[in-house]
Amino acid sequence: MNSSSTTWQSTKHRATVLWVVAISATALLFDGYDLVVYGTVLPVLMNEPSHLGEISAAQAGALGSYALIGVLVGALLCGAIGDIIGRRRIMLINIVWFSVGMGLTAMTTSIAMFGFLRFITGIGVGALVATAGAVVAEFAPPGKRNLFNAIVYSGVPAGGVMASLLAILLRDTIGWRGMFWIGALPLVILLPLAIAKLPESPKWLATRGRADEALAITQKFDLPAPAVAAPVVTEGPRAKVGYAALVSRRYAVATLLLGSMSFAGLLLTYGLNTWLPVIMEDAGFNARNSLAFLLVLNGGAIAGGVIASRFADRKGPQRVVATTFTLATFSLILLTFGLPLPLLFALVAAAGTGTIGTQVLIYGFVSNYYETSARAAGVAWCAGFGRLGGIGGPLAGGFLISMGVSPAAAFYVFAAIALAGAAATMVVPKKPVDESMVITQPETDTVKA
Repeated sequence: MNSSSTTWQSTKHRATVLWVVAISATALLFDGYDLVVYGTVLPVLMNEPSHLGEISAAQAGALGSYALIGVLVGALLCGAIGDIIGRRRIMLINIVWFSVGMGLTAMTTSIAMFGFLRFITGIGVGALVATAGAVVAEFAPPGKRNLFNAIVYSGVPAGGVMASLLAILLRDTIGWRGMFWIGALPLVILLPLAIAKLPESPKWLATRGRADEALAITQKFDLPAPAVAAPVVTEGPRAKVGYAALVSRRYAVATLLLGSMSFAGLLLTYGLNTWLPVIMEDAGFNARNSLAFLLVLNGGAIAGGVIASRFADRKGPQRVVATTFTLATFSLILLTFGLPLPLLFALVAAAGTGTIGTQVLIYGFVSNYYETSARAAGVAWCAGFGRLGGIGGPLAGGFLISMGVSPAAAFYVFAAIALAGAAATMVVPKKPVDESMVITQPETDTVKA
């Protein structure tokens, strides 16, 4: 049965894809928890030096960036090897990696070791974030790819919601160390499920010339057979794979623009997740309300990202991403108007859609933009280069806070970055045709079904 004419081949096909989506989303749930939990415990670490030592605003910004530097390294490493060793192996290794990293961070007693372990943990986070988009793109049926991608990458802001909510409920009881121990749970609750339920991508196996293995998986899980790759033309140049494809003539401009979009999206994501509680405390809100703003920011990202993904499947992701970036611009500006608390919460939710939710949509845009042989590298580039913005977000926030700027000025800076992201989105070239997966037929022979 042709997968382009129907959504599901069977109930087994549907169940397999839903397991893949659920495992990937749960992995990114804890990734999001890992990256946001620092912002929830930062006020405690800064106000009580007995935990790790005296932490200034500039040091706090740097510590927030160490994990993101690790994410950058992990994403780029994944891009280099993800199209070689496979999607499943990357997922399993890095579930273990970041879980162990979180557990070790919970036991640290110095600022230097805390920062080092945040970097190490970030490597596992980056590899998972970069791989999830490729996994979803290669398992999701046509017409649902942006939706399933949004569900999976909504795990990141959902992790932020979980971190914020647990901080409100438990931080004073279990302390900051307990908050980090929660982040180690995937080692015992997710890894066994991933080993049992996550198959390797048949599309990836087909591109590696492992047709028998691809066929065995499609038969076992009743998945659609991957398209037949075009014969290799020995007289001409070989098709470029991985990072080499990203800088080829057909992708170079788009690669730069997609990376710039991710740079803006992740700067906004981690700048706001790290500093929103502090900014709102400086604006006069108490600690509980400040954490509530963080909860609303990520909650808005989840709901808005999933809703926007439905439009992306119908209308294409480019216009939708530009629209949500613009939504962030206006929401962040309106936050400076001194509006009543209910309106502020609504604007923070809209800002979550336009910043964190936009980054969710960008991953879907990227994972479906590149062909299979360059997909892992494309998502890794997007996640990796974007992490430069993610690294800059906490640093920029720390710089603004340490300079004593007003909350309004900080929001204006973030709004300008969102507007620049919208501009970059609008000029991304049209997606090239995936020539590597065109089914060809010799003139004198017939292709066997």
